Amino acid sequence: MTDFGFSISKSATIDMDAVDMELYERVCRQVPSARICMSCGSCSASCVAAPYSGMSVRKVILALQRGKDVRTMLSNCMLCGKCSMACPRGVNTRNLILTVCRNL
Repeated sequence: MTDFGFSISKSATIDMDAVDMELYERVCRQVPSARICMSCGSCSASCVAAPYSGMSVRKVILALQRGKDVRTMLSNCMLCGKCSMACPRGVNTRNLILTVCRNL
């Protein structure tokens, strides 16, 4: 077989049939505004902890939708509320974070 200088890597797609979305659905029942997040990144841009820890409500919501563990990300949140003020869709991010922590 000829080497063309590249290789085909494993697909990075997510099998949504195998993802456990129970936590995301439970959180959305308690904080319905979580569903209207458009992942714009305004919360991350205003976050005091983001430059030092990678904390991002946007990433937390995406991780919940993909069934991933979010404990490490949430442990960096200072609950200052700046993300709630910056959100153009009005997602109650502070309540979302507290709800996720209660449901873990």
